[in-house]
Amino acid sequence: MISPGLIIMSYVVASILFILSLSGLSHQETSRRGNYYGMAGMAIAIFATILSDTVDAYIILIIALAIGGYIGTKIAIKVEMTQMPELVAIMHSLVGMAAVLVGYANFIDSSFGLKGIEKTIHEVEIFIGIFIGAVTFSGSVIAFGKLCGRIDGKPFMIPWLDLGLLFATLWLGDAFLTAAATGGGTGALILMTLIAFVFGVHMVMAIGGADMPVVVSMLNSYSGWAAAATGFMLSNDLLIVTGALVGSSGAILSYIMCRAMNRQFFSVIAGGFGSVSGGEAAKVEGDVIPINSQETAQLLSDAKNIMIIPGYGMAVAQAQHTVNEITKE
Repeated sequence: MISPGLIIMSYVVASILFILSLSGLSHQETSRRGNYYGMAGMAIAIFATILSDTVDAYIILIIALAIGGYIGTKIAIKVEMTQMPELVAIMHSLVGMAAVLVGYANFIDSSFGLKGIEKTIHEVEIFIGIFIGAVTFSGSVIAFGKLCGRIDGKPFMIPWLDLGLLFATLWLGDAFLTAAATGGGTGALILMTLIAFVFGVHMVMAIGGADMPVVVSMLNSYSGWAAAATGFMLSNDLLIVTGALVGSSGAILSYIMCRAMNRQFFSVIAGGFGSVSGGEAAKVEGDVIPINSQETAQLLSDAKNIMIIPGYGMAVAQAQHTVNEITKE
């Protein structure tokens, strides 16, 4: 056990390391160092939490850490670099489900002893945290399926469904707060969770496969806000700060990616934007003329200016090293 003051100091140090991590990840030259900062911050946060006086189920905690660490290590070793977007998507789903489970645990726990406006605020935090977590979970699972080709990448939309689900969520929120004041609200909370799952599925299904990188970044933002909501539920300052960092940086990155892709952010999120004939792939016009390596080398030798635009195809072909060698010739 360590003192509460040292716990707070550890959380402050971890928060600073997370900020340095995001700063480092913004440049290729410092990205490796940024990862190290993030790893160090998370290690400090985990150990400080374990050694705090609020944790006493050490056997369960150690077993959970061992299982989670083993699964994470196996996946990280096995996955190819070209599969990183889908790995990130499925990891976001775990963050969302964690927020849902923590929200239900807080709702069931009667040891808080809150009354009046404090109880109402706590219930609002639970409702929002579960909603964001459920949307993040189901949306991330669909994004994973689209990225790995198990779900068709064409946009699938049901008009006005999202708006109807949103109004239903707001109505259930009012019903939940009213019932929770007298010790109820379980039914409204469960129904809202199911609606949030459907909301997340339809939200991502309505977005074409070409815009999935933006969706993954957006889901990263959602997972951050889910973590922040969890922090409010648990009165954990580190979770609030970390969630806000992830949420805001993910939202900014999504906006930047939309600008780079000549997309309107809200049009991408609404789904189906920029698709051809309901999401069908555009037809290739003209004849495809094959070219061999000798002809390619001659064209490169005769050219005055050459522009190489790296993309996902280069990553899949693992041709970045060859291209780098060509530029040095």
